[in-house]
Amino acid sequence: MNSLYVIKIGGNIIDDPIQLESFLKDFSELEGYKILIHGGGKIATKLSKDLGISSELIEGRRVTDAESLKVVTMVYAGLINKNIVAGLQSNHCNAIGLAGADGNIIRATKRPLKTIADGRQIDYGFVGDLDDNSVDAQAIFKLVQAGFTPVFSAITHDGNGQLLNTNADTIASVIAVSMSGLYTTSLVYCFEKSGVLRDVDNEGSVIKNINPEEYKELKNEGVIHSGMIPKLDNAFDAISKGLNEVCIGKADALPELKDKIFGTRLKS
Repeated sequence: MNSLYVIKIGGNIIDDPIQLESFLKDFSELEGYKILIHGGGKIATKLSKDLGISSELIEGRRVTDAESLKVVTMVYAGLINKNIVAGLQSNHCNAIGLAGADGNIIRATKRPLKTIADGRQIDYGFVGDLDDNSVDAQAIFKLVQAGFTPVFSAITHDGNGQLLNTNADTIASVIAVSMSGLYTTSLVYCFEKSGVLRDVDNEGSVIKNINPEEYKELKNEGVIHSGMIPKLDNAFDAISKGLNEVCIGKADALPELKDKIFGTRLKS
């Protein structure tokens, strides 16, 4: 089977034009088949504020009401997505920008009411959740085999005319798992750290390789904690569903992927 990279970049890269330009150059030079998924950055938050639209976060999750959905769709699927596509084209990477509704590629389900710790029921609004059947892998396969590099924003749809705001990390994971039956697929999360660190204050303390047994030990020792636990739980869940590996590392180290020295590698 041919190899495929599914790479996700976060808002910290998108918010920095110099970082983004450098990343897109490195991404374009990465050999082989690849897919890019991007988050939203601060532009949507700033535009919402300028328009007098309030943003609400509950337990770290964003509530997306009807007005907020208009803004994130314009920014994520419009401005950011097309800027990234244009940047890739300037580096001779034939990218095609997509939201989940395009080609019916990513169909989500509106998040149901959730009861939080204090007993309140929360409506997250127009937020989409994904499952193992949400992605049309064959549609993506046809685009990739035709020579396109798909670039997905964090906007999906429900199949009934409703757009939904969906977590970009989740989109990347579900796309990667769905493609693992067609390619030897690696999922790559690019963020501000050099990888999973043994000491959060020491960028040189990257844990190069982690398997499920080692992950359990690192959690028990308190080396991996807080926000890294759900990220790695999701990563190992994806591996258990057929994904080849998950890599976590710094965006500016992307060229190291080909030499197998990029960040932290999670494997079964």
